[in-house]
Amino acid sequence: MIHNEERKIEYYKALVEKRSEYEGVFYVGVKSTGVFCRPTCPARKPKYENCEFYETAQQALLASFRPCQRCRPLSHPNQVSDIVRLLVEAVEQNPEKRWKGRDFKALSIDESTARRQFKKRFGMTFVEYARARRMGLALKSIRSGEKIIDTQLASGYDSSSGFRDAFSRIMGAPPTLLDDSHILKAAWLDTRLGPMIAISDENELYLLEFVDRRGLEREVERLRKRLKAAIIPGQTKPIQWIEQELTQYFEGTLTEFRTPLHLIGSPFQQSVWEQLRQIPPGGTRSYADIAMALGKPTAYRAVAQANGANQLAIVIPCHRVINTNGELGGYGGGIARKEWLLNHEKRP
Repeated sequence: MIHNEERKIEYYKALVEKRSEYEGVFYVGVKSTGVFCRPTCPARKPKYENCEFYETAQQALLASFRPCQRCRPLSHPNQVSDIVRLLVEAVEQNPEKRWKGRDFKALSIDESTARRQFKKRFGMTFVEYARARRMGLALKSIRSGEKIIDTQLASGYDSSSGFRDAFSRIMGAPPTLLDDSHILKAAWLDTRLGPMIAISDENELYLLEFVDRRGLEREVERLRKRLKAAIIPGQTKPIQWIEQELTQYFEGTLTEFRTPLHLIGSPFQQSVWEQLRQIPPGGTRSYADIAMALGKPTAYRAVAQANGANQLAIVIPCHRVINTNGELGGYGGGIARKEWLLNHEKRP
């Protein structure tokens, strides 16, 4: 989400004036209707305070907005693909569905064609679109808070069964079935590099990940099953602390995180994560460097696996690990974010 006030005012003016030169530059989410639009949408213009602006359609989807049926923001301007339209409509009919090959065959659509057309139109595959929409619905509950969830369930979400299913898939149990046996709380955090999800108990932080990270749902599920815990929307002191520290980090005023952490991993994994925390801001290490520091120079593949198993993005800085040849290598939050984080930490 775009936070710069001057930029938001500029975009709102472009929205009101339907200026076509802003096509693809931003999307607007309308809080009063729950839809997101392109700048030239012919619909009646919302009030400024009801607008949230996003740089990509995926960001708007992850913030729980659904595509506008009038301006169709997921299609190329003036060029609406029948395949794209059909698939978007199918997702809206069942947003929490996990798509498989047989689902495309049922619609007489070639899976590779769908992937290619979605990628060409708005920079993500159909599977990424469907996942973003599903995650957006489930995580809307996190962003809203517990009291609002109860109200939505009582009055009826877009469909109460759809909401319950989406919530259950991410959090492990319908909201009305949760008890106090072992509860973790989850919160949506808006950051400079996009939304993140934080999960903690009342004392320590268990997970911090970018919402659009591939495999996030599986990470949350593994955490829930391993701890035999329910995860519900809410706030805790560790979540408040990490939100404050992330703000300071992105402002460039914090280099060391002090939020208490709960690390879940084997002794070897935890030793790798401790090595990661010793890499200074602005510095980098290779997998081989870390293996050498642990006294296990041939264990660089195991180090790479432990690096990928880290569930506390930024705080345990796996983004500071690069390839031996100097290339950036992989990163769960995306290479663009990894490059941004490294450059950010090198600034004085």
